[in-house]
Amino acid sequence: MSHITLPPTASRGLPLHVKVLIGFVFGAVVGLLAHVHGADTPLVQGAIQYVARPAGQVFLNLLFMLVLPLMFSALVLGVAELGDIASLGRLGWRTLTYTAVVTGAAVGIGLLMVNLIQPGLHMDPALVQQAMSSNADKINGIVASGEQLNALDLLVNIVPHNVLAAGVDDKQKLGIVFFALMIGIGLVLTPSPATQAFKHALQGLFEISMRLIGLFIRLAPYAVACFMFALCAQLGWDVLAGLVYFVVTVLLALAIHMFVVLPLWVKVMGGMSPRAFFRGSQEATLTAFATASSTATLPVTLRVAEENLRLPRKVSRFVLTVGASANHHGTALFEGVTVLFLAQVFGLHLPVTQQLMVLGLCILGGIGTAGIPSGSLPVIAMICGIIGLNPAGIGIILGVNSFLDMCRTSLNVTGDLATAVVVSARSGEVDEAELPVTESAL
Repeated sequence: MSHITLPPTASRGLPLHVKVLIGFVFGAVVGLLAHVHGADTPLVQGAIQYVARPAGQVFLNLLFMLVLPLMFSALVLGVAELGDIASLGRLGWRTLTYTAVVTGAAVGIGLLMVNLIQPGLHMDPALVQQAMSSNADKINGIVASGEQLNALDLLVNIVPHNVLAAGVDDKQKLGIVFFALMIGIGLVLTPSPATQAFKHALQGLFEISMRLIGLFIRLAPYAVACFMFALCAQLGWDVLAGLVYFVVTVLLALAIHMFVVLPLWVKVMGGMSPRAFFRGSQEATLTAFATASSTATLPVTLRVAEENLRLPRKVSRFVLTVGASANHHGTALFEGVTVLFLAQVFGLHLPVTQQLMVLGLCILGGIGTAGIPSGSLPVIAMICGIIGLNPAGIGIILGVNSFLDMCRTSLNVTGDLATAVVVSARSGEVDEAELPVTESAL
């Protein structure tokens, strides 16, 4: 199958990632100024409700609109291009093993940071009660969703009883992944003119989706400005100041995994310069930060992997499509930090054995978490219930969750790309000519 050259997403002038950064700074500054002016004034509320939120949601909807056709076509083609079931098995096991190892490392870093900093011991009891009471309605919905989750259901729902229902339910996206895997296997096992025609049709669907994404992504700088304006205008610095130890703990753990573990992972296991990796991944990382959704970022992630990192299509499509639904390093890390933080807030001492259980639950929870904004909150409520914590305590962190969601989603997507680099290298699918120009390691 001939490789197509997709159009560049950035127009002439400044690169897209620079425009996104400008939009980020502009939206944040204007939002903070609006918060100082008065977050509850009609002007600020009108700007948030009638301009910023609708504009940002339209951008998200444009991306979500293409996620299902892109996810399905990319994964089916990725499996079909492997050529045989044995190759699929080897690729699947490598992806699963590497995902579990690096996700475990991420959660371990998070738990270590919580035990060292102990952010829960610095919480003002009055702030705890205020946060829980002011978010009572949201808490009830999150807790109800968490009560519906359990490990057995997560495994059973991987095999969808209704593909159409799985396609419209973000919690059942793994069902679409499984269905696409089965269709891909069917294509491999049934070589015929009809299946070849179907494969060509899927390739056309994939190319159309990627072309449209190239057009939509040009709106990213404006969407980022809208997201940051709404976030900063509502929160300001007050909420961050009250939860500063928790925020610092999460950001420090995310930064260690992002800028220490992943570069070593890419360099040692993937044979790629960390500098080249981060330079090639930056567009997907910034888009993930803006959208707070690894699923919505998937179209950009796939294009970055093929065009910037020059990874083989049959590997990148498989690893990244599965990763958008099941490989959430940052989410698993955040879940572990939040559970131990809440345990500290409420005076519940968790011995090492229970912390190891939390680590395992977070690895599984990272797989079962929906790749949508705040998709990790029901999983955190479920884990709290398992270890004997009141799930309603999750209301404490809702004020800063939006910002931290953006940060951990950036790690999710960057981790997906790092895993794709490693799987490509360890599968023997990448040679020196295919890799980006290697620079000195960081």
